[in-house]
Amino acid sequence: MILIKKALILSLAVGFISLTGCKDKEKVEAEKMEMEEKAATSKADAEEKEAKMKEEARKKDMRATSIAAIAGENPELSTLVSALKAAGLVDMMSSEGSYTVFAPTNNAFEKLPSKMSIGELAKDENKELLSDILKYHVVAGKISSDKLVKAIEGAGGKYTFKTVNSKELTASLKGDQLIIKDEKNNKIQVLKGNVKASNGIVHIVSDVMIPKS
Repeated sequence: MILIKKALILSLAVGFISLTGCKDKEKVEAEKMEMEEKAATSKADAEEKEAKMKEEARKKDMRATSIAAIAGENPELSTLVSALKAAGLVDMMSSEGSYTVFAPTNNAFEKLPSKMSIGELAKDENKELLSDILKYHVVAGKISSDKLVKAIEGAGGKYTFKTVNSKELTASLKGDQLIIKDEKNNKIQVLKGNVKASNGIVHIVSDVMIPKS
């Protein structure tokens, strides 16, 4: 009887030790898994933060060389920059995208009649007209001078294309000179082409182009 009791106690002790060992093992495994999960989360957070910083740096570089930034650095385009600000289009010309802009010089704006001066167009009642005029100088996609010349030649001498506000411009050649005709039949010279920007290309032109009402 005594031997049986000792055997039972020994069996219970072994079982307790075995159970305790299993629980300890489970605890170690749980702690290990928790540590691994924390490490993975920490790594993911660090990678996300790094990716965000890189994206912010890329966007900053893009804005620094955007169409709006390039126009802002050119003293001959200061009136255009003021017009973009008045029309609320600076963000459009600073953001990611692909545009071709025909940029009128300060002198081009000075040629406009007094009723269409920047001072008049910037008034609240005329801002919609100002926005429409400025968008008439913007085309979706990048069109270099070479591409424009090829398009003109392929179209038999006159190439018509649409601006971002669905108005039309017609390009042609006069010798080596690129000419853009607006919907009012005004003929505008491209004074300097292929000014590259991060979100497009700029062609500096001699006059402000006016769409039909």
